[in-house]
Amino acid sequence: MTKTYVASVPDHIGAFLQASMCFAELGINMTRVSYNKAVDSHTIFLDVEGTPEQLAAADKEMAEIGYLQNFEDNSNVVLVEFQLRDVPGGITELLRLIADFNFNISYMSSNSNGTEYQYFKIGLLITDDESLTAFLSSAEQLCPIRIIDYNRSERNFDNTIFYNSFVSSLIKASGISASAKNDLLISANLAMQMLDEQGLSPYRTFDSISKFAEMLAGCRGEAFSPRITRHQITPQTEIILIEPPCGSNTAIIHSDDEYLFVDSGYAYYRTEMLDLLRQLVPEFDGIRKRILITHADVDHCGLLPIFDEVIASHKSAVCLQMEYETGNGYRELGGPHKPYIEMCKLLTEYTPCDPSKVIVPWPDSTPEHSVLRQAGFFNFGDLEFEVYETRGGHLPGETVLIDYTHNIAFTGDVYVNIKGMTSEQRQYNQHAPILMTSVDTDPELCAQQRKAVFQRLGSGKWRIFGGHGGCAEYVPSEK
Repeated sequence: MTKTYVASVPDHIGAFLQASMCFAELGINMTRVSYNKAVDSHTIFLDVEGTPEQLAAADKEMAEIGYLQNFEDNSNVVLVEFQLRDVPGGITELLRLIADFNFNISYMSSNSNGTEYQYFKIGLLITDDESLTAFLSSAEQLCPIRIIDYNRSERNFDNTIFYNSFVSSLIKASGISASAKNDLLISANLAMQMLDEQGLSPYRTFDSISKFAEMLAGCRGEAFSPRITRHQITPQTEIILIEPPCGSNTAIIHSDDEYLFVDSGYAYYRTEMLDLLRQLVPEFDGIRKRILITHADVDHCGLLPIFDEVIASHKSAVCLQMEYETGNGYRELGGPHKPYIEMCKLLTEYTPCDPSKVIVPWPDSTPEHSVLRQAGFFNFGDLEFEVYETRGGHLPGETVLIDYTHNIAFTGDVYVNIKGMTSEQRQYNQHAPILMTSVDTDPELCAQQRKAVFQRLGSGKWRIFGGHGGCAEYVPSEK
């Protein structure tokens, strides 16, 4: 049995020794001591473990020597970490709230850490769970909270306070359905556990996720303003490149009377993208809508359900089928990506694509040892692409399409045009990788794949359509 004593100890040498001897003689183990003379030179908080009979005897002896304030009040100490803005007066409102609840502060510790926040660890003496719950409910309106310890008991306020506060802020920022709350709670819990096991503070990561959600919502509706450029490839063929602030590019290849779309961005912008596509392709609603995906990441496949036919590599098709049947794609099979991808899917309202729509025009011919290997061919209009599949440095199944006749390439996220991004795209790309710890499954392999792609580009001026950023112009070195 565990109990917290609030002892009023005389301020002289050997005072704590007398209390310690009392517990030792009764066979009671002290598991935690909380004392801060700067806050209160007489009050000490003791967590102890013993049998009910031992604790009853300790109650009597501690009362006899005058060390107990009130041994019958069932008091406990809860240690809470408050994430407060590192500004003058940042803690004032919190201290007022603590005073309003008549909680005694047994411990306080904080240090500036070079970020915009300070993390205040505060020990609070509480007498009942109801008052603690009411306090924490009010405090979470002021700032994020984490319960560090509560009498080492089985009670755990993390699930109801920190996670609820974090998830509620995500739902409010993104405007998604509250029905996603439970799944977000589970993903947030898993992310917290993984970071804690690595000895990392979760708050900077969670702050980036919150900013990611805010940015997603801030680019919705009238604020949805992608950069749109047109690129004439041949007299019959034009490529329209749509670059939204958040998510992947979408390319529209228009050749004579046919259209082919490449990647589709986030499902979160379904309404905005449909309005835009109907403007750019007036006959959009009446045509058979075909789309080719460079790989099966959530930010490239969000709008697949609106298309009639999805063209993909074998591994990408497998990933889409896994998502449809189990909800989990390659990134969610394990490792550091899982909780962040699940949060990303919830925040962007991702819906898996019906695998019956998916067509694989070229076989799964890429051996695991190959960095980049030709997988087949794909023609559209007067464009003739050689299709290359990588080993999966970014994601298994990723493909690169190269047209050597017209010097154009679609590279997905094997190559993205960082220098050609808008300011909004750069801001998005600062936060988006947090949702996957790293955007690449194997960064070193991905670098090798990028190098291999550029080695396959011949002479002349090339136009490269990457997964993010504007169309890049590239001329191979003649060295």
